[in-house]
Amino acid sequence: MSQVNLLPPELRQRQAVRRTTTLVAALGAAVIAFIVVFFFFQNMRLSSAKDELEEQQQTNALLGSQIAELQPFADLQAELAAKQRLVDTLYMNEVSWASVLLDVSRVIPDESYLTNLAGQITAVTGTQVGAAPVEGVTSTLIGNVTFSGVARETRTIASWLTRLEQVRGWVNPWVNNAAENAPFSRIYTFDGGLDLTIDAATPRGRGEGRRT
Repeated sequence: MSQVNLLPPELRQRQAVRRTTTLVAALGAAVIAFIVVFFFFQNMRLSSAKDELEEQQQTNALLGSQIAELQPFADLQAELAAKQRLVDTLYMNEVSWASVLLDVSRVIPDESYLTNLAGQITAVTGTQVGAAPVEGVTSTLIGNVTFSGVARETRTIASWLTRLEQVRGWVNPWVNNAAENAPFSRIYTFDGGLDLTIDAATPRGRGEGRRT
């Protein structure tokens, strides 16, 4: 059996409008509630981020203060490093001339003697202190020694040149002139010299044991 709605059409329309209005209001309330909850959590996140930012700023301020306190020590360390570099430069290529004299006394032949001996070091031009030698490349020359003397016979002079090369750091020995003092005297006055390599320098002059 079919049902018949006996309510007037106006009343039915009002009921439909009321239901629609209630539904729209409920949806609106739900949306508003969602927005409120969303902003609540966003507020919490923002507050947490602000707290973290403040904490980080405090940490940065503390670190900045500590760095400022340590800055004088850093300046002192830089000053000491600069002074050490200056000292390294002053001692670069240093040669012990006392050792040179001792080596000369060891290698000079018995039948000869020196009348003059002089040495000089080439001015430093920024060569790196303590630089490792490159394999296959001749050692850098750092100075030279010149000498004058008297020897019996030219073979004594030749022996002198040979012995000079046996000393560590002494290379390229030469004789500029050898003149016999008198005919058939076999006594010769000679002069010459040799070059010094970095091997002839003191350990300090070679940069050994230097702090880095």
